Amino acid sequence: MTIGPASLPLSLGALVGVLLSGGFVWWEVGRYATPQVPVSLFDERKELFAYTAGLFVGVPLAVAFVLFYDSMANGALLGAFLFLGLLVAGGEIAQWALLRTRFWGVGESGPFYALGYRASIGGIVALALVSQYFSTGSLSVPGIALVVLESAAVVALEVAGTLLSIRARPGSGRTGGGPVSGAIFGLVGFFLVGLGPLGGAIAAFGGALVALLGAGWVYSRLRPLLAAIPPPSAGPPAARASPLPSYGRTDRGADRRELPPPPAG
Repeated sequence: MTIGPASLPLSLGALVGVLLSGGFVWWEVGRYATPQVPVSLFDERKELFAYTAGLFVGVPLAVAFVLFYDSMANGALLGAFLFLGLLVAGGEIAQWALLRTRFWGVGESGPFYALGYRASIGGIVALALVSQYFSTGSLSVPGIALVVLESAAVVALEVAGTLLSIRARPGSGRTGGGPVSGAIFGLVGFFLVGLGPLGGAIAAFGGALVALLGAGWVYSRLRPLLAAIPPPSAGPPAARASPLPSYGRTDRGADRRELPPPPAG
């Protein structure tokens, strides 16, 4: 099987998108799974399914990003802000919907599934960004460096916005957070990524770099909340003292109690 000229931009975009988003899930989310920790803090199967679901949800959001990017290039700011709003609102609604499903939203491991979900969405947006650049035919080393930087910023904005969009829990020591905070963060960050077509090369590199560094800073500040999430095997709070694990079982499994040993003889 050979890759023709028409499919090459899409293949390169897929490569960059999967490397960035899948690499994040493997490296960062994988830090909270065995054997890195004694007990996985999430269900690995649900994490994989969340990442896969994000690939499909990311397609219409990638279209919104491309339209936003093209509107910025044409100086159509009204249209650019419209598509930017659709992009950011779509990501927030997608996360909200995921965490309210019975499959992903039950229990306290939801932030891990949301991270995989939003990272996958970022990977699809990066795919669109890279494939659009390579389909132009006018390639250069600075241009390739810029599109890779912008792609990394896109994935970083998605994963940082994931944690920022989760409301602070009582007693966690954290204040703020929620969909409004996540949406404002996404609007500013993606606007910086889209400065390139409007402001030239310096604005392009500067905007993407600021967006990437800002997303990294936000994520590093919120990252400790992941380590505070109890593993699914702990069960509900009332059952966490039980010595019998319930990982991978139904909610009824967490209510089991250890029975006394049978009498001798």
